[in-house]
Amino acid sequence: PPRSTLFPYTTLFRSVPEIQEMLAADVSAAYDGDPAARSHDEIIFSYPGIFAMMVYRVAHRLHELQVPLLPRIMSEYAHTMTGIDIHPGAEIGRSFVIDHGTGVVIGETTEIGNNVRIYQGVTLGALSLPKDAGERLRGKKRHPTIEDDVIIYSGATILGGDTVIGQRSVIGGNVWITESIPPDTRVLMEPPKLLYR
Repeated sequence: PPRSTLFPYTTLFRSVPEIQEMLAADVSAAYDGDPAARSHDEIIFSYPGIFAMMVYRVAHRLHELQVPLLPRIMSEYAHTMTGIDIHPGAEIGRSFVIDHGTGVVIGETTEIGNNVRIYQGVTLGALSLPKDAGERLRGKKRHPTIEDDVIIYSGATILGGDTVIGQRSVIGGNVWITESIPPDTRVLMEPPKLLYR
């Protein structure tokens, strides 16, 4: 085949050492943060978050190389297998951990820094869009930015392209966020009222 046909794939193959190094950092971060893990092999072969990230790291590189359709097919396969939906256009840094993972959604223009950990049911999504949003907003920033060293607990929903979660912040479970949070902030729901009968 002509060189132009092979270009994205030869570039992908040259990227394998870099992708492998990023995945090794993801595995190490998962192991370091999970006392239930007995080995790195256990994480590689049985943690759905790592499987989703393996597929994402390759799909993202293909997305960067402007390969059509294949990155989305890959991400939807991982979604089917794990319940974790990561758009290949998302930008995700080193040592990223998805713990448990079922129900996680990471939108196309999400930006995630280094050393971020998220739990099941987290949504990093867009605000409600008008009917004509497809053409008007295609390629525009619609999803949040998560800075370095952030933890996001289960069920949290963070929406909007202007929303930034500052570094070292902790986002508690089941919160709904559409505004930026400064660094070193803890965002928690008020404790529920317990009613006794």
